[in-house]
Amino acid sequence: MISYIEGKIVELGPAHAVLETGGIGYGLNISLNTYSKIGDHKNFKLFVEQVYVRDDNPRYYGFSDYEERELFRKLISVSGVGGGSALLMLSSLEPMEIIGAINTANVTMLKSIKGIGEKTAQRIVVDLKGKLGKHEGGISTILTPSYNKSKEEALMALVMLGFNKQVAEKAIEKSIKQQGVSSDNVEQLVKAALKNV
Repeated sequence: MISYIEGKIVELGPAHAVLETGGIGYGLNISLNTYSKIGDHKNFKLFVEQVYVRDDNPRYYGFSDYEERELFRKLISVSGVGGGSALLMLSSLEPMEIIGAINTANVTMLKSIKGIGEKTAQRIVVDLKGKLGKHEGGISTILTPSYNKSKEEALMALVMLGFNKQVAEKAIEKSIKQQGVSSDNVEQLVKAALKNV
């Protein structure tokens, strides 16, 4: 079992990273939160979680810190929440927002995430409330620009998260035109577009 990988970032996108160490390149699915934390770092340490889609088809997920990985593990322990859904949750909201929403039984916030319906949101609250620490809140923070990236990277992230390219393009454009989201900030674009797809 791989616990973490520390190495050179040789490839990075809003939904994936390739870390090279010991002459091996490890491809990992990452959240938008982890992508932001990696930023311009040339070397990075990612905590790894392996999820089997089928017996012979593992997928590897990388997280910027131990706490995010633990939250991912808790989320996928809920019936109906797979690795893809958990990663989408961590790309749509900050970990503390997810914990706050669960602890305050804010089903509305959880079901605002693409692919999380009301029943799944309720199940997450029932299964995990009180098991994730004492963080309250659950109010969405105002996004502030931190990285200047292109619309193409935001589109790539949405496509890698499983959305149709044309649908994703429309969601990005809607975010820019109707909501005034910066077209230079990939994190803002993806988070806003996730609410519009």
